[in-house]
Amino acid sequence: MSKIRWNKDPIFSFIDSHIIDYPTPININYLWSFGSAAGLCLVIQIITGIFLAMHYTPHIDLAFNSVEHIMRDVNHGWLIRYLHANGASMFFIVVYLHIFRGLYFGSYMNPRGHLWASGVIIFFLMMAAGFMGYVLPWGQMSFWGATVITNLFSAIPYIGGAVVEWLWGGFSVDNATLNRFFSLHYLVPFLIAGLTISHLSLLHTAGSGNPVGINSSLDVIPFYPYFYVKDLFAFLILVIVFSIFVFFYPNALGHSDNYIQANPLVTPPHIVPEWYFLPFYAILRSIPDKLGGVVAMISAILILLLLPIINTSNIRSSKFRPVFSIAYWFLVSDFLILGWIGQKPVESPYIEVGMLATTFYFFFFLIFIPLCGKLEYELRWFGDKPYSDEEYSELLDLKLVDPLIVDKAIEECYDSQYADLEMGDYAPLNHGRRPDPSCFLEHFTPTWALWRR
Repeated sequence: MSKIRWNKDPIFSFIDSHIIDYPTPININYLWSFGSAAGLCLVIQIITGIFLAMHYTPHIDLAFNSVEHIMRDVNHGWLIRYLHANGASMFFIVVYLHIFRGLYFGSYMNPRGHLWASGVIIFFLMMAAGFMGYVLPWGQMSFWGATVITNLFSAIPYIGGAVVEWLWGGFSVDNATLNRFFSLHYLVPFLIAGLTISHLSLLHTAGSGNPVGINSSLDVIPFYPYFYVKDLFAFLILVIVFSIFVFFYPNALGHSDNYIQANPLVTPPHIVPEWYFLPFYAILRSIPDKLGGVVAMISAILILLLLPIINTSNIRSSKFRPVFSIAYWFLVSDFLILGWIGQKPVESPYIEVGMLATTFYFFFFLIFIPLCGKLEYELRWFGDKPYSDEEYSELLDLKLVDPLIVDKAIEECYDSQYADLEMGDYAPLNHGRRPDPSCFLEHFTPTWALWRR
């Protein structure tokens, strides 16, 4: 009787196709480990959250004391609580790095538009889960943060007041609000887990990207044993950083006022959300109009969904986009400035700086990205184009390589076919002559493409 490998069994075949033998581009680096690291953070959050829910009491008179009970009386309760609290921060750090990596390497471009959209939806649900979880300890920042954020729905014309009372379950943030937030906070991570599976399925359908942006099917190797080692190394780094915060600086990423029990009669001097909400909180505060601020804050997240549509560049990787690669770091700096402004009081000069940073944020996505692709396309040729736009598109439709490689191959064809004219590298441009595309397609192999990179 022949031996059957467990990973070939139909029940576990998904392990073989999606993990063990998944074809992975040979040139991806550690920046592609943030996705799997985010998955590890999600697992940690779900497991620790389940154990915390066993001892937490969602009642306004008991919630704060139940958290203290977990910290002081439950065996290793302090560890579980700190893992969960700091795990949320680690989760957002990894996801922010994952998003900015995707922005730099064009992960939102076709054929990964649906993959990018699913990731944005996951991020939006993370924001919702993080906000509701921040309310549960029922400290001063928990109560007043919930009051401020839920009050934003009152900006909705005509029905805003009714929506806020419906969210509260009464006329103020009270016991019904806490119960609802606890129930939803427990539910949303499982929705995120389900969407993560869909996200992974879409990734493996479209194929992973790579640092140079060429077709990921050109040169691939199995995920195991080659790339799981990179993910394992990333996990170890994450665990080390995570452990430093949990065991040495467990409250560094939180707010001290949340160790004061919620008191509706005492307003904190400066209400701020958790650090991972600060950039979007700064955008909210930068708009003078209440409804406009709410719309701007939500749009700052959902605007990411538009990237596959408004993008005009055929080049994925910013390594070969000289204009975008510089502007990208301005976006990163702008995002950090927004995070800094979000924790500052609402006064000059922070108000003006926040307005400028918010303006640049939306300018980058709504105006710069659509124009940048066209600008970089025009900058490729400083004279007459050797091919019309239609012919150039036909070359790109071959889906062999990145457009810049096509450009380079075209240039080399000029050099090889017309070098005898001794009129410079681009002499044919002056004579209106073009080389036959088969000149370079004849020898244009994936191996040559990768070597040229």
